[in-house]
Amino acid sequence: MTDTIAGAPVQAPPVRPRRAGAGTRLLRVYRTEIAIAAAIVLIELVVSLWSPQALSFGNLANVAQASAPLILVSLGVFLVIATSGIDLSVGSTFSLTGMVAGLGLSAGLSWPVACLASLGVGIGVGAINGALVTFVGLAPFVVTLVTFAVGASLAFVVTDGHSIAILDPDFWRLNGGTLVPGVVNYVLFCIAGVALLEFALRKLVLGRWVYAIGSNAKAARLLGIPVDAVRFGVYVASGLFASFSSLMSLSYISNSEATSGANLMLQAIAACVIGGASLFGGTGSAIGAMLGAVMITVIQNGVNLIGINSFWQGSVTGLVILVAVLIDRFTKARA
Repeated sequence: MTDTIAGAPVQAPPVRPRRAGAGTRLLRVYRTEIAIAAAIVLIELVVSLWSPQALSFGNLANVAQASAPLILVSLGVFLVIATSGIDLSVGSTFSLTGMVAGLGLSAGLSWPVACLASLGVGIGVGAINGALVTFVGLAPFVVTLVTFAVGASLAFVVTDGHSIAILDPDFWRLNGGTLVPGVVNYVLFCIAGVALLEFALRKLVLGRWVYAIGSNAKAARLLGIPVDAVRFGVYVASGLFASFSSLMSLSYISNSEATSGANLMLQAIAACVIGGASLFGGTGSAIGAMLGAVMITVIQNGVNLIGINSFWQGSVTGLVILVAVLIDRFTKARA
């Protein structure tokens, strides 16, 4: 558009598009997560119609406590899924590392030393998964299925299938202590894990590498991204998260069981899918994985409060996963 001044054309200044505000950008980036949070609130409100105690402080604290181990495991699983991989071994890693910590404590080791030994086993399992997937070139499904079976077996072997009671009087502090006044450790660790991981994925080059590998590993390699190193790292991180989650759970229940992580693998993958992650990689967020884990726990808690047979929990969770996948597919088809 031009005007004329004394017969000479004058170019009008270009109209600059208005930048979206910070709130608008957050809504755009985290619309899936906001929808999940709203669904969690809606579920709690519906359950409270049958059981008013659903919204009580005590019950909400129980939900937070129960969801903490699943949140931590889901964060590690999400990293693997974001790179288009899969980790089926987290459940048995959870069980095995818990038994290792239990054995260490029963042998007289201080709880920090026993925890370090447990974390070392978790890192070792993750390193085995990562090495076989990245450097040997085996399929992630096959590799982690093998380590799942081996880990589940070793969890029984190391203790002949017996549970181990935790007698250390200070071990409970790992879960129920307060490093930050007013914030219980299990809440602190979950918030810190989600915040640090989300920051790394959104703001650091490493996070962009994770999404790039999940979207197209061949293109990422051509761009100079260290694909093998990143893939190896996310499997190690997954093993570390599973081990730390086991320690948190062990600190709370004070008893180590060889089958403690039996259902955790499916729940962690479900939490990531519900939270917006695609099993083909390249999408999702740490916040979404956390909210997915909370939703699963809220559903399980609601089923118990309403008085529905606990055998239906799996069916209800499966239905929620199906709905989440269908919504994701529908929204992407319209995009």
